[in-house]
Amino acid sequence: MNFETSRSAALQKLESFIDKEIFKYNFKRNFDLGRNDKSNVSCLSPYISHRLITEYEIIKSVLAKFPYQKVEKYIQEIFWRIYWKGWLELRPEVWSDFTEDLKDIKEDDNYKKAINGETQIECFNDWVKELKDNNYLHNHTRMWFASIWIFTLNLPWQKGAEFFMKHLFDGDPASNTLSWRWVAGLQTKGKHYLAKAWNISKFTNNRYQNVKLNENALPLIDKREYKLKALEIEKNDKSNEILIFFENDLNIETLNLQSYKQVFCILLSNKIRKIKIDEKVLNYKKTLVNDQTKKFENIKIIDEKSLNDLSDSVKSFDVIYPFVGENLSFLKSLKRKNSLFYNFITREVDEFCWNFSNKGYFNFKLNIPKILQKLNLSL
Repeated sequence: MNFETSRSAALQKLESFIDKEIFKYNFKRNFDLGRNDKSNVSCLSPYISHRLITEYEIIKSVLAKFPYQKVEKYIQEIFWRIYWKGWLELRPEVWSDFTEDLKDIKEDDNYKKAINGETQIECFNDWVKELKDNNYLHNHTRMWFASIWIFTLNLPWQKGAEFFMKHLFDGDPASNTLSWRWVAGLQTKGKHYLAKAWNISKFTNNRYQNVKLNENALPLIDKREYKLKALEIEKNDKSNEILIFFENDLNIETLNLQSYKQVFCILLSNKIRKIKIDEKVLNYKKTLVNDQTKKFENIKIIDEKSLNDLSDSVKSFDVIYPFVGENLSFLKSLKRKNSLFYNFITREVDEFCWNFSNKGYFNFKLNIPKILQKLNLSL
């Protein structure tokens, strides 16, 4: 797998997928064709997760060439990402509880065998190796993997979600955490996803047959309830001279960066991260940041220590809103420590969409026409 680290490469990949592969997606998207063949899916998620290209750019590009009805399956997958993001924004404690849970879970021998691909399940072992080698897995494979991890290997879902975040180039706090919760039966309480041997066999073109799985497991139970919250995005009217942004939103072309005295891109080191990411993933992020920021003369890349030092003297910043996850958790911690003020800059369309994430995806789906209208598009 080759994920080039530039916006131009991402746009080329998108254009190629739309022109050559998008109709194949409708019928073949559920097939994992093997570790070196992902031609039936777009493989754009590493770029979307860092917002080198946005979900809305993709939707507009696709619908500029094809009517909605012909590409609905693909557009729906993009909307799922938007929905997950909004769902977590409205229930941020799910992320904080997840990261707190990790502190209390011990890594036993079964866990170590799983992350080293040393189980009795061939397909699972192969996927562990593929994940570590390629930093990517097909979406259907991620579902099988999570189900086997939780219900056959009997490992904590939190450690599986952490393992994905460590190794995926497209690791995203919302999509990853909530997808694992969905498989476990926690996202939609009582409704879990159980991998089946026949399904794995069919959608891997019989590469794996007669896989021994627990196909009768019950969904997990978690008595914690997460009540809907209003969006808590700090904004103020201060005239700030410094803008900061993070590596998970690199879509900065439309911003008036020249209006700021200084612009800083923050890339957190593993010292401060709640989930320590693999060195390959960290280097991938560094390369994305370097390629994107070199286009602008007034952007400087710094780490958390440099921002902490800067905040000893500067108490108010404009910040491109980094979403619930590692970066926002860091900002909140820094705010408490140094009594800072943030003016978070959001995209209007993001907040508009997130308002429809207050219930299940079916409700969100009913509002897609309104979202398309907001984007000056139609069904």
